[in-house]
Amino acid sequence: MKINGLSNKVKRTLAVAAIVAIVSGSGFFFWMQRAGTDDGQLRLYGNVDIREVQLAFRQPGRVTKMVFDEGDAVRAGERMAVLDAQPYREALAAAQAQVQVAQAELAKLRHGLRPQEITQARETLKQAQALATEAKRNFQRQSRLSESGFSSKRTFDAARTARDQAVAGVEAAKAALSQASEGFRKEDIVAAEARVAAAQAAATRATTALADTELMAPNNGTVIARVREPGSMVASHSTVYSLSLDKPVYVRAYTGESDLGRIAPGTVVRVKSDSSEKVYRGQIGFISPRAEFTPKTVETTDLRTDLVYRLRIVIDEADSDGALRQGMPVTIEVEAKAGTGIPAEER
Repeated sequence: MKINGLSNKVKRTLAVAAIVAIVSGSGFFFWMQRAGTDDGQLRLYGNVDIREVQLAFRQPGRVTKMVFDEGDAVRAGERMAVLDAQPYREALAAAQAQVQVAQAELAKLRHGLRPQEITQARETLKQAQALATEAKRNFQRQSRLSESGFSSKRTFDAARTARDQAVAGVEAAKAALSQASEGFRKEDIVAAEARVAAAQAAATRATTALADTELMAPNNGTVIARVREPGSMVASHSTVYSLSLDKPVYVRAYTGESDLGRIAPGTVVRVKSDSSEKVYRGQIGFISPRAEFTPKTVETTDLRTDLVYRLRIVIDEADSDGALRQGMPVTIEVEAKAGTGIPAEER
């Protein structure tokens, strides 16, 4: 019994010692993962995050040319694809013709009637006045004959109607002459100016649509997907190329709350990858204000169940050599706090 009791006691002692050793070792490993190095330097882990652009035409049409293939390097402003532009040239010609029509109508209103038209209106007035004078004389004559019984009532009424019509004709001729002399109304001119502006806007829109038949590279980059081929019909905003941008190059990393006091936007860092010995220089450009659960892509296993804060690190353009690729795991070593040498819009 004593031997068995002694054995159980020894077993319990050995078990406690083993647990202590495991806990001590875990604590040491945890400290090493958080601190990174013996001198207390902060070491983080993350992945390269390169921006991609889905390039598309703003206009629908038939693709006539695809200039680049997958893996090709492109420069900003280079033409990458072309649509059949003939329908858009025709639309532009029609819009420009409408501009000319609207401008001609406006010029006509501004200049008013021609001198010949004014003269014609003046002569029309004289003619109406002569007819009115004759109609008045005839009415007066028929009036005297009717009083003396030598004219019928029907003839008298016809003379009076002719007189009234002639007087109205004189007033109409006067109004036409006044309008011809004064020109068109200001409201008509304003409306014509608006029609010219609308026609010019339509022509500008047609010009833009014609320019949109050529797809230009927005930045330097590498083609990672060629989605369409010549002859394809594409809708507006339908992806034609996928372009990976050369710059800027970002690194996405995470840190725990306890290490937030050791970093700040503008902090200088060194970035290393497993594929080369080169050390890239960068700066912390963004620290998320919101905590989140650590994604499973983070390499440090001890932090995977903790709440962390996302960082975005901007690699200096001078160090960008194309070796850092999308999703590549990297190690980030924090040097010290530094000023924000990278513009805010790039952070």
